[in-house]
Amino acid sequence: MVELFLAELQCKDDGNDKDDDATRSISMLKKLESVIWSLITSNGRSESRLWLCNTIACSDSVTPQAQRELFVSLLRSKPSNVTLASQVLRMIIERRPNKIGHVIAKISRLLKKFFKGNPRRILQWFSNFAGVGESGHRKGARAISQFSFVNRDICWEELVWKGNHGQSPAVVATKPHYFLDLDVQRTVENFLEYVPEFWSSEELANSLKDGEILQIDTKFFVDCFVDMMYGENSKDIWEVINEFFLEESFSYLCHHLLILLEEPDLVAFLKSLQKYLTITMDSKCFTRPSYWPEVLLFMLDDCASASDLLLLNAILNQSRQLLRLVRDQEHKEQYDTIEEVLLEMNMSPSSSNAPFGIKGIKKRKVEVVKLLGLYSWILQYQMLQNCETPESWEALFLKNGISFRRVENYDLLPDRFSEGSGSDSGGWNSSKSKRKKKQKTRKKRRRNSDHRDADADFDVSSVRQSSDRSWLLSSDGYSSSWNKVDLPEHLAKYCFSTWMKQNLFQCYAEMIIERRPNRTRPFLAKKATYASKSLKDIRWEGTMGDHLQ
Repeated sequence: MVELFLAELQCKDDGNDKDDDATRSISMLKKLESVIWSLITSNGRSESRLWLCNTIACSDSVTPQAQRELFVSLLRSKPSNVTLASQVLRMIIERRPNKIGHVIAKISRLLKKFFKGNPRRILQWFSNFAGVGESGHRKGARAISQFSFVNRDICWEELVWKGNHGQSPAVVATKPHYFLDLDVQRTVENFLEYVPEFWSSEELANSLKDGEILQIDTKFFVDCFVDMMYGENSKDIWEVINEFFLEESFSYLCHHLLILLEEPDLVAFLKSLQKYLTITMDSKCFTRPSYWPEVLLFMLDDCASASDLLLLNAILNQSRQLLRLVRDQEHKEQYDTIEEVLLEMNMSPSSSNAPFGIKGIKKRKVEVVKLLGLYSWILQYQMLQNCETPESWEALFLKNGISFRRVENYDLLPDRFSEGSGSDSGGWNSSKSKRKKKQKTRKKRRRNSDHRDADADFDVSSVRQSSDRSWLLSSDGYSSSWNKVDLPEHLAKYCFSTWMKQNLFQCYAEMIIERRPNRTRPFLAKKATYASKSLKDIRWEGTMGDHLQ
């Protein structure tokens, strides 16, 4: 039977790092760590970084102002991250093209550069004149027609027509479809050469403000904006970027940007993120994917590395993926090693108190968190192997002090066994229903007689036993129904949370005393109050960061 170590145990901390039992436990877990690390890096570290980035994206404690500061600092770091800046600009173009469109409308030199010597772009933007019966000119065609009428004294002669003779403003004003006879390419080339006023005109600016022009050649504009960001420190571009970071969700930004960072840059981002995190000890938060990695981030002063974060996140949030990898034939060597570790741990006398032995050794706080995470994964692995029947699960609940309520599923029962299972409190309707059922029974009596013997031998309880069983558990306040597929992961996380909860207050007390000596006295008083209570009597609520402000 799997021991989950959920009971509140007091471990003696004598400061001896060479305690034999604890040292053996740690040695075995370190062996397991190397195996898991080989699994998650079998194809490089990029996948484990993606897992971590997706987890960080789940954080809900970062304010819009904080996320703006975080991502702007990434863009302004040295050396400049052109790849990241390009991705940000593409995201803005995709989701808020009008913001960039307003910037383009102000920069005539950029527009002239975009169209000069490029007939394809000229035709795409300026040749959208309306025909007979159509509502009106579009895009750059509308800008040319409007500007040409308003400024006909300086630009009408630059219009080039395809026919034998040109068109007068008066004729075209009454028949706008005549613009279809305009030689657009030559006309725009003339405007580039001889009509500079057009490129800074209100007519052209209005046609650009929706940002549709960005779709003609997105790469051109992205490259130009990157040059403007870093070469000219363009105030307009940076304002758009700042506003974008303020308005978008933290999740969206993380999913699209963090994966582009090299590992040192990702660690730098996470260290910057640390000061914006609000970690609470409310147990409702413990199941949030980003909670424990955030706790580890909060401990970055204790030398948590990128590898520590990648490993802990993989153990806690990708545990099923790791189990699938272990079963893969390609990783038979790792599977054999894990089985050896399990055998060694089961035979070792230290295994009866392993999590508490780990806590009792004075090691880096981050190391303790990681080792406890490894042990919770071992428990998940063992539960998956040893608990296959409803009876084995209920035995595990009872042994480990987890109260449960059965949730039976009768989906496999034939309809005839569920008939009449509704309420009988319907009065007249109920009586009428019974009469109808009685009549149907008489009509079908002869037809059903052939099945009586089979029904007599049919054991309803056997159907119930064969159906999947679920449980409501005290581990989450009976709030969710758990089946054998999800139970190993749920209980492993519950064990880890329990161990961490028993150890968290001491860790944070030490950190607060170290970082804010002037706030030590009130905190020590609070610590003394907690120390006088049993762990089960403590309400794990409130913000840990309150004492770090």
